[in-house]
Amino acid sequence: MAVQSVEATTADTTGTPAATVSLGPAAALSCRECGERFALGPIFACELCFGPLEVAYDLPTGDPESLRKQIEAGPNSIWRYAPLLPVPADVAEKQNLNPGFTKLVKADNLARELGVTGGLFIKDDSGNPTHSFKDRVVAIAVEAARAFGFTTLSCSSTGNLAGAVGAAAARSGFRSCVFIPHDLEQGKVVMAAVYGGELVGIEGNYDDVNRFCSELIGDPLGEGWGFVNVNLRPYYGEGSKTLAYEICEQLGWQLPDQIVIPIASGSQLTKIDKGLQELIKLGLVEDKPYKIFGAQAEGCSPVSAAFKAGHDVVRPQKPNTIAKSLAIGNPADGPYVLDIARRTGGAVEDVNDEQVVDAIKLLAQTEGIFAETAGGVTVGVTKKLIEAGVLDPALSTVVLNTGDGLKTLDAVAPTTGPTATIRPSLDAFRDAGLAR
Repeated sequence: MAVQSVEATTADTTGTPAATVSLGPAAALSCRECGERFALGPIFACELCFGPLEVAYDLPTGDPESLRKQIEAGPNSIWRYAPLLPVPADVAEKQNLNPGFTKLVKADNLARELGVTGGLFIKDDSGNPTHSFKDRVVAIAVEAARAFGFTTLSCSSTGNLAGAVGAAAARSGFRSCVFIPHDLEQGKVVMAAVYGGELVGIEGNYDDVNRFCSELIGDPLGEGWGFVNVNLRPYYGEGSKTLAYEICEQLGWQLPDQIVIPIASGSQLTKIDKGLQELIKLGLVEDKPYKIFGAQAEGCSPVSAAFKAGHDVVRPQKPNTIAKSLAIGNPADGPYVLDIARRTGGAVEDVNDEQVVDAIKLLAQTEGIFAETAGGVTVGVTKKLIEAGVLDPALSTVVLNTGDGLKTLDAVAPTTGPTATIRPSLDAFRDAGLAR
C-alpha cells in the first residue's frame, strides 16, 4: 500500500537556513486548541494561541487488509508501523535502537487474584533497549532531529528519558546532554550516565528542570540542540501511539475494552487514544467503545484530584512520592487526559506509596514481572478501581508496565530480602521451617 511522503520547507528555531524535510506521512503540525496548521519544523507551540502542536498526517488510503499485511511483514519493532509515523520510509535501515513490539502478557494468575474474568493483559515495556517505554518516543524524536539538522540531543527527565536519550544518541551518532532532578534514584542516574553523554543534575524537582531547559532553548547556548520533549515534542509524543498499535495487533487486531495507563505529563495517555482512533479510522480494527483509565501516585496526583473534583483545570502540586518517574506536578497534557477519561467513560485514580509497593510485589509474585514504581501505580490503581466497582472485571483489560523494577530497587528494598539466613547444614534448614 502506497504512503504519501510529504515534503515541507521549514526553518529551525536557531535561525538555520530553511531545509526540506521528508517525514513520511507527516503533513503538518496542527494546534490542538485552535486547529491552525504550521509547516513541519522544531516548534511546539501555536503562534496564535500558544496551544500545543501535534503532527497531522496524510495517512494511507485503500484496503485495510493490505495495510495489515504490510505491517505484519515489517520488522519486530515500532518501525513496522512506519506508514503511520512521522519518520522516513527507510527508517528501519538507519542506526537506531529499534525499540518496540514488546510482550503483551496474558496475566491469568493476576487476574484470578483480582477477580478479573474478561481477560487481563500486561503490556510489558520493560523489554525495550533501555528498559522503559521512553525508547519509543526518543526513536521518533531522533528521526526529527536528523531531519532538522540538530547535532545534540537533550531532554529534561525524571530518569527513564535521560537513559533513553543517552543510549539513542550513542547509537545514532549524536552528542547528548540531559538534565535531571538532583535526587533521582541512583539506578537511573547510573543508567543515564553510562552512555557517555553529559548528565547534569539540577537542584529542584522536574518542573524546575523543565523550566531551565525552556530557557536554554531560547539562548544561543542551545543552538543546534534538539530537546526531545520540548522543541521536538510533537514528534516525540507520536512514539506512544505505537503502544496502541501493538496492543491491538497482539490482541488479533481488536480494541481492548479497558486500558490502564500511568500519568506523568499525560502525553502517553493522549497519544494512545490518538493511536486507537487512527486504527479505527483506517479500518484496521472494528469500532467499538473502549474505556481509558489514568493512574497516578497519591503524592503527585493533580490530574486525579481534578477528575474527582469535576474540574477541567489541573492545579499543580509539589511532588512527594516514590514513583519519581511520574512525579510531574504540572502535567502539560493534564486537561486532555481529563477529556479522554470522561469521553470514554473511564476515570483517573491514584494510590499511595504503600499501595504502589504492594502492587509491585503482587505483579512479581503472580506473573514474574518486576515493574518499576510506575507499574506499581497502574497495577495498584487497577486493583483499587475493581474493588470500587469502577473497572469492570468481566471486560478485557490491558494494564501498562512502562519500566523495569531494577531501576527503582529502593522502593522495595526495605521490605524485600532473604527469607532466612542459615548455617550450611540440613539441620539448620529444617530448624528454619523451610523444609516442606
